[in-house]
Amino acid sequence: MDLNAGEILRQGVFVVLRLGGPILFLSMVVGVLVAIFQAVTQIHDQTLGFVLKLLVTVLILFVGGGWMMNTLVEYTQHLFTLML
Repeated sequence: MDLNAGEILRQGVFVVLRLGGPILFLSMVVGVLVAIFQAVTQIHDQTLGFVLKLLVTVLILFVGGGWMMNTLVEYTQHLFTLML
């Protein structure tokens, strides 16, 4: 496979988006829901949002960590085969 640097960079960005996207998206959704909850109940505790986002992030890593690791290993192996 003869790939140029732009194609390798595009693949790397795509891998980063696939790995980080679910964590960032679900953390954002939890943050918005906590903000709505805090606005409705007038509870303005900073730790509430932080703890819930942290729990969601850890849960996502437990559930999808194996898939994330496999994706990263496959991409790394692909890069090493291109170097040879």
